[in-house]
Amino acid sequence: MKGFIHSATYPTGPPETQGDVGNGTTITLRRAGERHHDKSRTLEAWLTFDPQDPAGLLAAGLGNLELLSECRLAPGAGVPRTSGHDTEILTYVREGALTYENSLGGSGVVQAGEFQRVTAGHGLRRSQTNASRTDWAHFFQIWLRPSEVDLDPGHEQKRFTAAQRRGGLCVVASPDARRGSLRIHQDALIYSALLNPGQHVVRELSQGRSAWLHVVQGEVTLGDVVLCTGDGAGVTAERAVSLTAREESEILLVDLGQPTPKPVAKSG
Repeated sequence: MKGFIHSATYPTGPPETQGDVGNGTTITLRRAGERHHDKSRTLEAWLTFDPQDPAGLLAAGLGNLELLSECRLAPGAGVPRTSGHDTEILTYVREGALTYENSLGGSGVVQAGEFQRVTAGHGLRRSQTNASRTDWAHFFQIWLRPSEVDLDPGHEQKRFTAAQRRGGLCVVASPDARRGSLRIHQDALIYSALLNPGQHVVRELSQGRSAWLHVVQGEVTLGDVVLCTGDGAGVTAERAVSLTAREESEILLVDLGQPTPKPVAKSG
C-alpha cells in the first residue's frame, strides 16, 4: 500500500526545507498532523512520504528509506493484496495480530511485539488480515530499497520483548543480523526503544550516514524541538541523533547509509 502525505517543516519556511533547530542539529521535520491520512470503514492509515509530489524534498523518502506508514485495521479486515518490486518491508505489530499469505505458499501470524522482514521481488504477491474478529490491529511498516535487485523472495520474523527494548536502542534489523536482529539487504540499521521520562539515548552517525526518527507514542526532545506521537524527523550531515524522553515514549529509528545510486544484480 502506498499513498500521499502533505509535507510540513520546522522552523517556518518553505515546505520540506532543512533548518538549524538548536544545538547545531539540522533536521527535516514531518509533524503527525501533516501526514497524509486515509480512512475507510476498515482501514485507517497515515503515510510519511509522498511519492506523488515530485517537487517535495522527501517525495522519494530519505536515502534508501522509501516508505513509513502507520495503520489501524478493523477486526477481520484485510489490506489490499500487493505485488512486490525490489523492496524490503519491515512490519511491526504494536497491538493485535496480523495473518499473512503470499504467492509462494507462505502463511503465518505476526503477533503484537513481533517484527517481520519480507523481501519482495520476482512478482511476489502478499496479503495481510487482522487475525482478530473483535479488536483492531495497530501496526507500522518501513519499506527499504535493497542494495541488490532480483533478490529471492523470503521472510523472517522475531519477537523483541519490552525488556529488550526498554531504556535503550534495540537493533531489530541489520545487514549482518547482529545481536539476533532480522537480516536486511541494505546498509541500514533499524532500532526500537521504550523510554522512561528523562531517559537519554544517542546514536552516533558516521560520515555520510543519515537517520529517520519516528515517535510511535509519547514525547521526546531532539535538539530544541519537541516531537510528539506520530511526529518524524530526518537527520542528515550530523554526528549523532541525540534525544531525551519527556514522558513514557516509544520510538523507531532508522540509521541509513549513503543512498544506493543503482542497485546491482544479485551475484551468483
